[in-house]
Amino acid sequence: MATAKLMDFDKALEMFEPVLGFEVHVELNTETKMFSPAGNPAHASNHAAEPNTLVAPVDMGLPGALPVVNETAVRFSISLGLALGCSIAPSSRFARKNYFYPDLGKNYQISQYDEPIAFEGAVDVELADGTIVEVPIERAHMEEDAGKLTHMGGSTGRIQGAEYSLVDYNRAGVPLVEIVTKPIYGAEHRAPEIAKAYVQTIRDIVLALGISEARLERGNLRCDANVSLRPRAAAGEPPAPLGTRTETKNVNSMRSVERAVRHEIQRQAAILAAGGTITQETRHWHEDTGTTSPGRPKSDADDYRYFPEPDLLPVEPSSDLIESLRAALPEPPAARRRRLKTEWGFTDLEFQDVANGGILAEVEATIAAGASPAAARKWWTGEIARIANAQDREASELVSPAHVAALQGLVDAGTLTDKLARQVLEGVIAGEGTPQEVVDARGLAVVSDDGALIAAIDEALASQPDVMEKIRDGKVQAAGAIIGAVMKAMKGQADAVRVRELILERASQS
Repeated sequence: MATAKLMDFDKALEMFEPVLGFEVHVELNTETKMFSPAGNPAHASNHAAEPNTLVAPVDMGLPGALPVVNETAVRFSISLGLALGCSIAPSSRFARKNYFYPDLGKNYQISQYDEPIAFEGAVDVELADGTIVEVPIERAHMEEDAGKLTHMGGSTGRIQGAEYSLVDYNRAGVPLVEIVTKPIYGAEHRAPEIAKAYVQTIRDIVLALGISEARLERGNLRCDANVSLRPRAAAGEPPAPLGTRTETKNVNSMRSVERAVRHEIQRQAAILAAGGTITQETRHWHEDTGTTSPGRPKSDADDYRYFPEPDLLPVEPSSDLIESLRAALPEPPAARRRRLKTEWGFTDLEFQDVANGGILAEVEATIAAGASPAAARKWWTGEIARIANAQDREASELVSPAHVAALQGLVDAGTLTDKLARQVLEGVIAGEGTPQEVVDARGLAVVSDDGALIAAIDEALASQPDVMEKIRDGKVQAAGAIIGAVMKAMKGQADAVRVRELILERASQS
């Protein structure tokens, strides 16, 4: 695959105006699927299920199997629509979206087309410097997910070069809400930043609602990023018509959304500046190279031959239900950030480190699990962030907040030093178990037994006999040499505070 030519980002913005649009798919964590009684793999208890074990006749597209709407999924969808500032339709209906794909057993997807459950909304997105950008929402509609193909035999895991593909229908029928924005104008140089912040805001909203696990690395939340460019209009002239858009599919991290938008702006600008044309198509994001590649020509709505789903009645929520769900909405993300910053006592810079890292929910959950705000921030913005960057992964997928809180609990109890705790964290991330299990398996607990410490102190003093005389002469800082020797001899597992106490006791007695 030839590497696409890219234009310098600033140069691209001088020549062209970017117009953005996003389609975010949110997997709902209902216990069962959208139209069948099969278990839902998006639910935390089912995500590791064996392939093709969470299925029912409807999911497989077997003849005569009829769909039944999941009431909880409808409630979740209404709540999400309300949180996005949308109007809720008094009557909405499902439609058949017709297309063939091997993991879509029915050869059509049950979705909503011209009668979505939620429409005409807006969400405030807060950027790193506190700037608020309003993103207009066109619609939020209910649908079912397709299955999953695993391509085998190739070197990349993609269909190109694969020898065969395996179909897993577990995901088929998982309830989704697709959130579609209107075109977003005026993003300019901040377009990549707005893309990242918008997806983060959607994640914050669905987590606060409790309707999705929202784990991007598991596909609970997926973003399709639409980018088009149009030439800059001369002063006094009307804006140029919208350019041809591309849709980068299923970008699975906030950082990747930001990078994908930047890449598409640079790629499209280089093509247009050279006199070429943009193909309306889907594009695949490549995390390893930070580039996109062609997928398939992007279909328009007519190509899907939508028609009303004959096996399902319209969804007609009562006004009482809508108002009860509205009353139960959590606080908006921007207000929540301001409240948490005050409650945690963070400075502006400390809070920005957390918010900009996309780990606000993880820090909040770590604090809820028993860690102090300062300790939670230290772990997530420090060692966990370092490992995530080194592995080019999201911090949230490395370790759970409960494990981070448990790790800090071992430090607070004196079982671990900070240095030992970092080793334990590496073990947890490597899949060796809980913090306590890693401590036990690796033998990393701090040694506080006086007998073992005194033996190590005596050995250190024997090699540095002058240290004790210095301590007796009032040079207490000289004890540091012995403490360092003991820590080295005990591979960092000695209780340094207790070692110092024992050294000073020895000095006072002799």
